[in-house]
Amino acid sequence: MIINDSLENYTPSATRYEASELFYNRCGRSGVMLPKVSLGLWHNFGQANDIDTCRSILRYAFDNGIVHFDLANNYGPPKGYAEQTFGKIFESDFKPFRDEMFIATKAGYEMWEGPYGNWGSRKHIISSLDQSLSRMKLDYVDLFYSHRYDPNTPIEETLNALVDIVKQGKALYIGISRWPLEQLKQAYNYLAERDVKVLTVQDRLNLLDRKPQNEGILSFCREVGAGFVSFSPLAQGLLTNKYLNGVPAHSRMEQNLFLQKKVLTPELLAYLKYLNSLALDRQESLAEMALAWVLAQRGVTSVIIGASSVEQLAQNIKCVNAAPFVEEL
Repeated sequence: MIINDSLENYTPSATRYEASELFYNRCGRSGVMLPKVSLGLWHNFGQANDIDTCRSILRYAFDNGIVHFDLANNYGPPKGYAEQTFGKIFESDFKPFRDEMFIATKAGYEMWEGPYGNWGSRKHIISSLDQSLSRMKLDYVDLFYSHRYDPNTPIEETLNALVDIVKQGKALYIGISRWPLEQLKQAYNYLAERDVKVLTVQDRLNLLDRKPQNEGILSFCREVGAGFVSFSPLAQGLLTNKYLNGVPAHSRMEQNLFLQKKVLTPELLAYLKYLNSLALDRQESLAEMALAWVLAQRGVTSVIIGASSVEQLAQNIKCVNAAPFVEEL
């Protein structure tokens, strides 16, 4: 793996695509290739995070073939700050390489005060994307997601806004995130009839949460030729060695942020230790094996991982070289 430590005069690694035949998957039946491992900016790119560390993580990712960066309007904290951080670093480091990058953002969750600050209205979606483009210093995003299904807005209103975003050149592709299967099918058909196909479906898939498999979302993606991108493939850190010996200080679980202490039951801890023993037998970390499991599932295009350091990202990228882990547990 390549590490570029200099914080000035960034020049990407000349060998960043050398292993491209191993590192990229075709996204459904499209012309888009996505890295098997994508970098998510949900955490670690907020106001409290050191911008030089953020820059080092982004550089390391790009130097090692990760060209897909996954954001959302409300990532931070505070909301919008991850996009703002990305925009600063994009302008200083990555602007000459924009055509090599595949940048995604989303709208649908709480972003600003008032009746238009979330959900799926045309007002929210288009206003949110305009704000995102401004924060990230971009003319367009490669992929724009509806972040959640809105049961109180006519589905045609949400989808028509997505069509117009593509027609206006503000996004090259559309994705659907966390929609129920029935509404996902409606969205796919509505958009396809207007020559805007769903490029990717994003949902949580990991060894502890197999809902997209059990509910038929993965099989639907395979049927229609959409890619599938897994977020939270490490279950917010549960599928790493972080919690095998208790709850560390300053962890998400210790702070009860997004991951509640009550989740770590004795039964779950025993299961995690069992998985860890399997990983050790494979001479891998638990995280590598867990990521390899997701990537081995039929129809999965990419996994989105977060990183608080270059070292953590480097360790998790190793999953692309891991033997498939397909045992049913």
